[in-house]
Amino acid sequence: MSFSKNLKKLRQAKGLSQDRLAKLADVTNNTIIKIEQGENINPTLATLKKIAKALGVSLDELTGYQLRGK
Repeated sequence: MSFSKNLKKLRQAKGLSQDRLAKLADVTNNTIIKIEQGENINPTLATLKKIAKALGVSLDELTGYQLRGK
């Protein structure tokens, strides 16, 4: 699953709107929209950490990738 689709799935599973997630993560609503639409495919690590924390998931869960050696 692509990162953008995974973010949307996680957000919806938590019952959050894009605007609410943006506020919880302290990022702009436009950031969430662009990531979910696949327009921002390279968000910063700081942004990813904020979004993951707001969703209560790990970076691995958020991005859909698992680090080697785990």
